[in-house]
Amino acid sequence: MADVIKCATRDAYGKALVELADKGENIIVLDADLAAATKTGMFKKAHPERFIDVGIAESNLMGVAAGLAATGHTVFASSFAMFAAGRAFEQIRNSIGYPHLNVKIGATHAGISVGEDGASHQCCEDIALMRTIPGMVILNPADDIEARACVFAAVKHDGPVYMRFGRLAVPRVFDEDYKFEIGKGNILSEGGDLTIIASGLMVKEAIEAGEKLKAEGISARIVNMATIKPIDRELVIDCAKKTGAIVTAEEHNIIGGLGSAVAEVVSETVPVPVVRVGVNDVFGKSGPAVELLHIYGLDADNIVAKAKQAISHK
Repeated sequence: MADVIKCATRDAYGKALVELADKGENIIVLDADLAAATKTGMFKKAHPERFIDVGIAESNLMGVAAGLAATGHTVFASSFAMFAAGRAFEQIRNSIGYPHLNVKIGATHAGISVGEDGASHQCCEDIALMRTIPGMVILNPADDIEARACVFAAVKHDGPVYMRFGRLAVPRVFDEDYKFEIGKGNILSEGGDLTIIASGLMVKEAIEAGEKLKAEGISARIVNMATIKPIDRELVIDCAKKTGAIVTAEEHNIIGGLGSAVAEVVSETVPVPVVRVGVNDVFGKSGPAVELLHIYGLDADNIVAKAKQAISHK
């Protein structure tokens, strides 16, 4: 693991776009009047001829992205997760998903960690929405290193990709030489009593939970699952077989996200207890991001409690 460095994944997104263009990738970047917040402003400054701001019109954003992609361009369309996945769902489904176009959606400010912006902007439903679109790949990186890797993988992928980035600066999990592959999870530490599968900022919390459990004599396998769709079925099944219980951890509603994806695989193949850590089907509220994460149980202590619950169900 790397030294503790904190960086918001949205920052890594903006830097990666500039890097891709500098390397000669044929990309166009679109935004909806939020370039400073989504960090596409970095791209606008470096490559203004390939940047379009459509204004506060997210549905049109996706339509324009689809049109450009239909002419052979790879397009990155960016806005807050609530507006990208929520307001523009129909355009993503029909104009991007159905024709399977090369539009990569950079959705920032996802989850409770948007903080003071409150419930209207704290999107904890976006993964559930995007999972229902056939052929849509969903990536939820844990730190800035993985976020950059996700952007680079997305530009090479044939078809639509939904990338989920955060506002909050989060601790670095991976080293610079980290390798990412769409559809593959990775084991961060081994254990035999249960598995903790996490994504996004909850990966760091899962690691801390594993350390706390170890101090109590409980051995946990910790898995980072940055690709929510397609989920790494082989790894999930292996975890179920080898540890007999699973806890999922995500900054998203427990309905329709990582927990649901894991539970679907487990119930169909190797039925074992699956306990989900996430937002418990409620709306958020305004407040400091770190405090809200604790209030909604998105922390290591709650993962530890749920891990013991999962083991008790074996």
